[in-house]
Amino acid sequence: MTDAALAALPLPDHAAAVPRLLALLDVEPLELDLFRGQSTKEGWQRVYGGQVVAQALMAATKTVDAMRLCHSLHGYFIRPGDPGAPIVYQVMRDRDGQSFTTRRVVAIQHGRPIFNLAASFQVAEDGLSHAFARPDAPDPMSLRTDAEWARINAPRAPEPHRTIWLTRERPIEYRPVDPLDSLAPVAMPPRTQYWCRMAAPIHVTPAVARAVFAYASDMTLLDTCMLPHAIAWHDPRLQVASLDHAIWFNDTPDLNDFLLFDQDAPVSGGGRGLNRALVYAGSGALVASVMQEGLIRYRPA
Repeated sequence: MTDAALAALPLPDHAAAVPRLLALLDVEPLELDLFRGQSTKEGWQRVYGGQVVAQALMAATKTVDAMRLCHSLHGYFIRPGDPGAPIVYQVMRDRDGQSFTTRRVVAIQHGRPIFNLAASFQVAEDGLSHAFARPDAPDPMSLRTDAEWARINAPRAPEPHRTIWLTRERPIEYRPVDPLDSLAPVAMPPRTQYWCRMAAPIHVTPAVARAVFAYASDMTLLDTCMLPHAIAWHDPRLQVASLDHAIWFNDTPDLNDFLLFDQDAPVSGGGRGLNRALVYAGSGALVASVMQEGLIRYRPA
């Protein structure tokens, strides 16, 4: 595709993708404790990990009293998901206690597990509290979105990434504080920040808001442990994938407002990199913490 043809492509309608995302996360009940989820058709070679985390959380949530919200979840990615096939989520009711409820979920495709999740839910209660203060970060409205950076960098990108970058509708916008050139990276310390919010306002329950956040939380983490190594994402010698994912909710993240992901990667080695994020609301409140270990294999020629 020529540069002129690229420039002539219409801008994607990101706001229109928001209701489709909410529908995607609303898994369909099939039988008691059995649910089915679909996948997006966005050019992914495998199912986006955040989608599986969010759908598994929604399946678990549908078996829990509405007064109890997820306060933590831990998941393991077992096999790549097939975006052309539905995913079945089987929920196991481990415990319903006076204050806490525990669920396990197995995501299944083609008769085999691709992901498992353990989630804990709690009734609201008061308690001792403290939190780190939000670090300094530029005003998000002073920063370009990931979609704008994609349009700037697309002429240099190989296909099919070029067309996907330009045409993909993005229900959640990300605004990097320090934009990275993923096509010609430069080694830098493993710290980064992103602002993110919905591309259009949503009006959902706190339980659904936490699932939407789970979807958003897998998008930028793995980038962090790659920063010191200056390897382009499209390098055929690089193999990357999410291995596990954990979230602790201190409050319900409101993606109608900007959230700041303050990320670092304290260590990598053995083909893996560990990534962390403290997530702050626009008010400065620490609303969630996220950790993920990713596969980062590199096989020099």
